[in-house]
Amino acid sequence: MAPCHTVRVPAPSESNLTVGWREWVCLPDLGVDWVKAKLDTGARTSSIHAYEVQEFERDGVDWVRFDVRPWQKSTDDIVAAELPVHDRRDIRSSNGQIQRRIVVSTTLSIADRRIPAEFTLTDRDEMGFRMLVGREALRQGFLVDSGHSYYGGRPSLQTRRRNRGHA
Repeated sequence: MAPCHTVRVPAPSESNLTVGWREWVCLPDLGVDWVKAKLDTGARTSSIHAYEVQEFERDGVDWVRFDVRPWQKSTDDIVAAELPVHDRRDIRSSNGQIQRRIVVSTTLSIADRRIPAEFTLTDRDEMGFRMLVGREALRQGFLVDSGHSYYGGRPSLQTRRRNRGHA
């Protein structure tokens, strides 16, 4: 399976694509080739684990700078990102607390299909997945099979081991 930045873009007329409840996904515009994500139809908005979040202004527009750490329990392969602030939203977390979060917009690649997606920036360090893909992204042509994983394939064993903290 090739890194995401080489994956084809499907025609808009293609039918829904079946994906598993967890998939290896990419953020090609940010240079994040692999991150394991939970596909969660119970969550409206997607979220990404972001470190060192710093807001700033560029040409009169609010921007945010943050680090993406794609691997669990590891600081290897950190990707620095800068994006315009798309929105700010109150998000209710899984434990019921409401948190005001910055929202950014970028391209998400799931199972060889690229879509525009909004992500809240948050600390997911205690969560099992560095990324959560919510309904807003999934309604762009995906059906989630809750009984299976990784329909979109997996990266190499070496890459998967990096996610577990052993290279």
